[in-house]
Amino acid sequence: MPSVTYVKGLPTPANELNALGFSEFEMFLEAFAPIFRDAAIETVNYLLSGTEFNKSTWNTHLQKTYQISKRHANGVIAHVKGKVDGSKEHRTLHIKTLFGKAKSIEAWIEKAERKLKLARRFYAKKNWQNSKTSCNFPLSCSLKYKDTNWKNLKFQIHEKKRKLHLIKNKIEFLKRKPIKGVCSSRTSFYCRI
Repeated sequence: MPSVTYVKGLPTPANELNALGFSEFEMFLEAFAPIFRDAAIETVNYLLSGTEFNKSTWNTHLQKTYQISKRHANGVIAHVKGKVDGSKEHRTLHIKTLFGKAKSIEAWIEKAERKLKLARRFYAKKNWQNSKTSCNFPLSCSLKYKDTNWKNLKFQIHEKKRKLHLIKNKIEFLKRKPIKGVCSSRTSFYCRI
């Protein structure tokens, strides 16, 4: 069972700080951040180009190009590959969610239109006032809003159709749109969807 632990951070001793107030490790991270970022950008572009990715040859390429160790090159590759794969998976799940929304809206529209159709058929009868069966969607008016429930339902159907059209357009756009990778200057990385 996982447990939460608290570790109090101890201040860095004054004799380990340089004139800028940073430790050697902090200075290394500040110097390494632009190199890591450039290597990450190149790796993202290579992964998104669609060519076959061979980790061993790409690792060697990063070592020679940026004069970094094999461990650092592996770190760049693992970091970028995880982010790119995650953004691709997120795109797939986002499209799947939009398909679910579209299906739900289509079912709602079908049900509402059927309700109106049955109500029209009921009120088209000659003696509907004396009918032994009642209407599934009775006609009612709101004095406050000066509106009928039929008019309100028709407007809701119209709005749902508009929303459905927008969702379908968004799905088509997301299927065509390429995934873009963005690397910030502080070695953090995220992919735009």
